[in-house]
Amino acid sequence: MSLDHKRTEQPVIDAGRFVLRPLRKSDEGLIAHYVSDERVARMTTAIPHPLPPGAIEAFVARALDEEREEDVWAIDGTADGGEELKGIISLKRLDRDQSEVGYWIAPVFWNNGLASDALRALVETNPQGSNALFASAFQDNPASARVLTHCGFEYLGDAETFSVARDATVPTWTYSRKL
Repeated sequence: MSLDHKRTEQPVIDAGRFVLRPLRKSDEGLIAHYVSDERVARMTTAIPHPLPPGAIEAFVARALDEEREEDVWAIDGTADGGEELKGIISLKRLDRDQSEVGYWIAPVFWNNGLASDALRALVETNPQGSNALFASAFQDNPASARVLTHCGFEYLGDAETFSVARDATVPTWTYSRKL
């Protein structure tokens, strides 16, 4: 991608009890702390467990790159006195004005609607101007599937995806949402 095709600045998105903000280098420590928890890594496709040296620094560097293909936001609760990073939500650009959603929430914040609120804010804002969003959830993670259906995503079918942390191909449910 040439320099005249740099990505636009990611917006800060107000989600009520928190904001979605672009990552910053100072997030590396909390990201490493949370994703080193095997319960988080096992529910993602790309986070290894255990974390190799430099993995989080490389992830943050990719997120900050002006020519990135994925916009990554921190779920930041400091606006209401909460923690600076509660999880991550991202949009990866696909072809035909479509994007793929990914997210994880730190276990200490599970089961309080945080993922649903973050996804709803991202859908309402549609910062990449997508016509459709896609997402998948591992079939042994029904909580993630509920987040998607609560936010208007429709089930498309079963598939499978490789999980780095599990070193295995894992059955998934695939969802989409027209915008």
